[in-house]
Parts: sequence; structure tokens; C-alpha cells
Amino acid sequence: MKSAPASARFGLIVVAGYGALAVLAPILAPYGETQIVGLEFADWSAQHWLGTDDLGRDVLSRLLYGARNTIGIAVLTTAIAALIGGVAGLVAGSLRGWVDQVLGRLVDVLMAVPSLILTLLMLAIFGTSVVSMILIIALIESTRIFRLARALAMGIGLFDYVTTARLRGEGLAWIVFREILPNASAPLIAEFGLRFSFVFLFIATLSFLGLGIQPPTADWGSMVRDNATLIAYGQMAPLLPAAAIALLTVAVNFIVDWLVHQSSGLAD
Repeated sequence: MKSAPASARFGLIVVAGYGALAVLAPILAPYGETQIVGLEFADWSAQHWLGTDDLGRDVLSRLLYGARNTIGIAVLTTAIAALIGGVAGLVAGSLRGWVDQVLGRLVDVLMAVPSLILTLLMLAIFGTSVVSMILIIALIESTRIFRLARALAMGIGLFDYVTTARLRGEGLAWIVFREILPNASAPLIAEFGLRFSFVFLFIATLSFLGLGIQPPTADWGSMVRDNATLIAYGQMAPLLPAAAIALLTVAVNFIVDWLVHQSSGLAD
């Protein structure tokens, strides 16, 4: 932390703050997530610090619960994508041959179709439940992680210590997880942060379109859509979740830039 630039420190503080709000949402929120507590589109007051939404629900409470839902689902989706893409990429880059060709061509097919179009198509087939959305987005985003992990595995696999491990008869699991992965962890961690930003924005976009997290569950993308009519009246309610999305995205990118700088060796 002492060597981190100001931008990275700012990003870490913001991410930690968002995490605390997400975890403590049931304690900090003055009202329930779906509780109707007043008139529609009520102004800011002592009872409702940020007013109410189109159904009379407290906007501040919805923002806090939205942090838990939106960020939690984005983290889970990114973790699944990193697990699928990272393991598959490391295995493909280590084995090469027909395994690399099969996995590589499958990834090429998935990446050939624009992500939004492919996601909308698969959601139409499998439904718009949270589980379906998580698995579909994780599968699509895993292709990007696969490409990076494969390239890292192929590059690291040329070093002498990996060749030595193969010559002494170590198996695939040892080579992947004990020789290659520790030396590829820094760029993969940076990629995880970058993927999280894309997944987070992707989920918010789907929710804004009505295909992401379904009501009455609170999430920031749908809050922008539900309160969009207030923009014409000079109200800030739709801008609050949009600003929350933008701030977290910028903070995560600050951290990712720092991690990439550290792992590239430029800091030395």
C-alpha cells in the first residue's frame, strides 16, 4: 500500500467501501428492499433521504440492497468465468495438440458472435433467471480469460523449470498448478479485475433492458430504468445508481492498472 499510487489507493478505498455497504445493507438500510413506504416519486426528506421510486419504495434502501445484489452477482459470475477460462486455458496451453485445437476453435466460435447478441439469444432460450444469467455471462466472458491463460501457459511452458518438471515425470496437474499458475498469477489477477468491470457493466445493461436481475430484487441497472422519467423534471434519482456504477468501474480499473504495472516489472 505504501508503494501504491494515489489512484490505486483511491480505488482500494472505494472498493472496500462498496464491499462494506453490500455486506451491511440489511443493517444500514432504513427500510426493506421491497417495502412500499410512501407516495411515488416523493421528494427528498428526513424520512426518505433520497426520495422514493416509481412504486413508493425508499431509494436509499434500494441503493444499498442493489449494491449487495449487483456486486455480489458480478463477483460470482467473474469467479466462475475465471475458473472455467483459466483452467481450460492453462490446460490447453500446456498440452497443446488436439486439446488446444478443439478448445481454441470452440472459443473462436463463441467470440465470433457479439457478446450482447449471444447473451440475449441464450437468455431467450434458457430464461432470464439469475442462475441462467450468471452461467451464460460466465461462459461468454471465460473465452477472454481462456485466450490470456493459454498464451501465458504456452510462454511459461518454454522455461527450463517447466521442462525439468516434465523430464522428471510430473503430471499435468503438477505442471499447471505448481509450475505455470504461480508464475502467471499476476496477469490473471489483473485480468480478473478487468473482467469484473465488464461483467458488472454487462449485468447493469441487461437489467436496464429488463433482461437481467428481475424485479422486485433491487439492482442499479433497473433502478436507472424505473426512475428515468424523473430526468425530465430535474430529479437526481436516476443518476444516483448510474453514478454508483461509474464510480465502482473507475475504482476497479485504477486497481487493475496498478496490478498490471506491478506484474509487468516496470515498477522495478
